[in-house]
Amino acid sequence: MEAHKSLTIGIFGFGVVGEGLYKVLNQTPSLKARIKKVCIKHPGKKRNAPAELFTTNKEELLFDEEINVIVEVIDDPDAAFQIVSTALRNGKAVVSASKKMIADHLTEILQLQQETGLSFLYEAAACASIPVIRNLEEYYDNDLLHSIKGIINGSTNFILSKMFEDRLDFNQALMLAQQLGFAESNPALDVEGCDAVNKWSILLNHAYGIVEHPDNILFSGIQNIQLSDAMVAREKQVDIKLVAQAKKLKNGKVAAFVLPQFIKHDDPLAFVKYQYNGVVIESGFADKQFFYGKGAGSFPTASAVLSDLSALRYDYKYEYKKLYHHKPNELTNDFYIKVYVSFEEWAYIPKEKFEWIEEWHAEAQRKYLVGVLHVSELMQNNWWKDNKTSLILASDPIIEDFDVIKLKKRSLELAGII
Repeated sequence: MEAHKSLTIGIFGFGVVGEGLYKVLNQTPSLKARIKKVCIKHPGKKRNAPAELFTTNKEELLFDEEINVIVEVIDDPDAAFQIVSTALRNGKAVVSASKKMIADHLTEILQLQQETGLSFLYEAAACASIPVIRNLEEYYDNDLLHSIKGIINGSTNFILSKMFEDRLDFNQALMLAQQLGFAESNPALDVEGCDAVNKWSILLNHAYGIVEHPDNILFSGIQNIQLSDAMVAREKQVDIKLVAQAKKLKNGKVAAFVLPQFIKHDDPLAFVKYQYNGVVIESGFADKQFFYGKGAGSFPTASAVLSDLSALRYDYKYEYKKLYHHKPNELTNDFYIKVYVSFEEWAYIPKEKFEWIEEWHAEAQRKYLVGVLHVSELMQNNWWKDNKTSLILASDPIIEDFDVIKLKKRSLELAGII
């Protein structure tokens, strides 16, 4: 696509994001972008746009030679992948907001981009209004990127904020998130961490050149967090957030996971409340940088799609520098983490799996402990997700120095503590 070429757009989906984009494009005449057709599933629904704009026939968009850009903002990841691959093969650039589709099909999508030479942009698929993909892609060198961590799911952050700031119970907070359009149509995708890990697998590629399916990344959501955990967090003067994290270890490999975590009050992520997202990137020379913005909702997501459309006028493509021009990093599960675990019965907790337990409280109705585990234990077993067990990472969770582990364990053994 030549520079400044006008864009003729076909949109798939007219839900929260699709309608937001329609309104935003109407207010941005300078972009020289025209929506020619919108493909929808349910023609009977009342929509705030002229009826002649809509069709239920996807081929009207995918095979129209005048349409040079397809924007895909639908809920169904399999249908989305069909749309994206057909559009690219038909010579059309594509903008997408479907994180599950991209995460599930990243290998095929990378190949399609190489085969067709066309742009496939998806800033809206991670952190909505925060330009985190473009920054990781353009600004941060693989070798200098120490770590990246973030609150990347606005719905769970909204629910936790409502629980802890406004003392709502979990179900009330979830219902409110859905009413306000922050939660996915299937709230389990948000609450159980699926949405966040999909975004994280996309960001790992742009941060470290790692191409990994979400199923192979350690993750959980906020489904088991109890009010008693919030009380413990208050005592310890920390907040609880669902945090996605990746850190380059001393051996050059990358540790990555999405789990609830205790966040100290002076951590930039403690400032991120309600439907907002925040990402902290730490690199060799720039030290820490903090990106903050709305991570859910109609206009914030539409603004990211708009930014991608604007970039298409200049034939912008992701170069995937960390993947193609560097030696890509490797994901590892060979490290230890410090965790807080709350539970109802000791019988549910495999104490022998802990390297050591440094704190335990057995007298309360809901018991808890703080200890150190090897990450492979969480990858291979599900006891920490069952029987209303709640697992939350310590504020600085990663322990990679195995000699320290051995020394600590030995000293506790000698003292008769373990």
